[in-house]
Amino acid sequence: MTKLSPRQKKVTRLHRISHVLDKAIPIPGTQWRIGLDPILGLIPGGGDTIAGTLSAYIIIESARMGLNQKVIGQMVANVLLDSLVGSVPVVGDVFDVTWKANVRNIELLEHHLNYTPENKKVNRLFLIGLSIVLILIVIGFTLLTLALVTWIWKILTANN
Repeated sequence: MTKLSPRQKKVTRLHRISHVLDKAIPIPGTQWRIGLDPILGLIPGGGDTIAGTLSAYIIIESARMGLNQKVIGQMVANVLLDSLVGSVPVVGDVFDVTWKANVRNIELLEHHLNYTPENKKVNRLFLIGLSIVLILIVIGFTLLTLALVTWIWKILTANN
């Protein structure tokens, strides 16, 4: 049995998280797979917060492994698009099934990790800034989702 390096263990862990979020459940009779992300998205506010937090974790760990800032920017853009469209009730859940931001981010990680030295020095200020931005994204889209659900509820229950 081959012993994995700490970096390989990290990548394996991130790959598992991505798989659970985006591809864990096969849809019978099709080639399609879904993960917990679109299922969690059915829970207004809270589900997207959980999925967004795990997506942010994948990005932060990728940055800690020394991926360049351009690639990290692409990963953030994937999650931003996923969060933006995902915050729209129903439409966002359908989008989550097809977009699979976490799988895309793991593919970016695996591709670019080949070109990143294992002992690359990581800019701590960048990591702190990235963490703050990702936290704000998760909180912002959670609040947006709750506002949309509240607005839709008011429209549906309005007395005319």
